[in-house]
Amino acid sequence: MYKITAKRELNSAVTMMEVEAPFVARKAKAGQFIIFRIDEKGERIPLTIADYDREKGTVTIIFQKVGLSTIALGKLNVGDYIQDFVGPLGKPTDVEGKHRVAVIGGGVGSAIAYPVAKAFHQAGAIVDGIMGFRNKSIVILEEEFNAACDHVYMMTDDGTYGEKGFVTTKLQELLESGIQYDEVIAIGPIPMMKFVAVTTKPYGIKTVVALNPIMIDGTGMCGGCRVTVDGQTKFACVDGPEFDGHLVDFDELMSRNAVYQEKEHRSTATHMCRFEQMADQAMQTGGAN
Repeated sequence: MYKITAKRELNSAVTMMEVEAPFVARKAKAGQFIIFRIDEKGERIPLTIADYDREKGTVTIIFQKVGLSTIALGKLNVGDYIQDFVGPLGKPTDVEGKHRVAVIGGGVGSAIAYPVAKAFHQAGAIVDGIMGFRNKSIVILEEEFNAACDHVYMMTDDGTYGEKGFVTTKLQELLESGIQYDEVIAIGPIPMMKFVAVTTKPYGIKTVVALNPIMIDGTGMCGGCRVTVDGQTKFACVDGPEFDGHLVDFDELMSRNAVYQEKEHRSTATHMCRFEQMADQAMQTGGAN
């Protein structure tokens, strides 16, 4: 069992949690992820490692409450326990040997972009962070990005905060200004990552995207997270989650990710009451054990 040691609501839909997991914290690196299971009957859900503290033995996760398990996780509080918390999984981000990079995050994908930006910064690279959100109300982690980046550009679709436009708007502007990037890293909605790759391709800039396909075991056994990269089948859990954005079949990825959306909605409606009862019991007893 893994104890929740801190919790903070970043906005109405996104939560940050710190979980006591010393063995995971000991080996975690930027770009890797964990798989949690809220209880013995729960589904296995992957979440990127947002931060870690080796001395405290804790791992920070940031998640959007959109499905059954993440909504249920969001109902837990400090002192409650998670059944399983497995990791670190996947290959870490390669941060060595880069002079200047652009790290781009879209929406809750900014939570995944943050540890990557921080790792590049610590490795000595000049980091330009470009964060995109629909509007001001859902902006997250601005203070953290300011600490991890040399320059931060906040973009909102409606112009209610920062500059109006998409992340690709700012990226195109920076590229046209003559800035030379060793690498561009994009993390967020699949369409966003696709168009970041389209933007950088004429410039011949290495572009990395972090993919989030359907995943079950996280060890390459089930094949659920397969993606097509340069015409070859890859598994995001062991070959990724980061891949060359110019070689990913984004249209196939979008199609596969949408397969279970209707079933997810039905499952949430059917089973959410069980987790509400669990949360009530935990509050009455002062935390699960």
